[in-house]
Amino acid sequence: MSDTALRDHFSAMARNSAWSNHRLLSACEQLSAAEFAQERTSFFPSIQLTLNHNLIVDHIYMADMTGVGRANIGLKRDLPFPAASDLKRAQEEFDKSLIDFCDGLSNADLDRVISIRWGTGEISEEQTHLVLSHLFVHQIHHRGQAHAMLAGTHVSPPQLDEFFLNYDRPRRQGEPYS
Repeated sequence: MSDTALRDHFSAMARNSAWSNHRLLSACEQLSAAEFAQERTSFFPSIQLTLNHNLIVDHIYMADMTGVGRANIGLKRDLPFPAASDLKRAQEEFDKSLIDFCDGLSNADLDRVISIRWGTGEISEEQTHLVLSHLFVHQIHHRGQAHAMLAGTHVSPPQLDEFFLNYDRPRRQGEPYS
């Protein structure tokens, strides 16, 4: 795969992520505040905490990749956006910045090595393209958990895998990030 193809892949992944977040958080907006925060079985004990965690970690990886804004980003149990509508707006803002970041990547950017300081205090040196790959896998992992928890509510979980194929285009026509 050429570097241009890899950049285009990450740009497509960023759009897919934004589309998936939009669909999932739009469904979550149909829940009451109590349902959104209700304790459920998963890695994080609620849809609210799971999706807040996703956004927090998104910001951490973006800060590491850009070198801007790493200080004061909370982890795990932090709840910066208790309401689904506020979380959706914040996630949309981040998703736009991720799309712009991916669209602007050069070949050198993809191979650039960045330092990541983990919660354990350890520091690892990682290539940007691997950090992006991990960021997208992390998002998909936790969106899947939130999707499964949403299935236990009165709100039907949205389809999140109709993005990349030509076959899928009619199913998402007119939606953001299509």
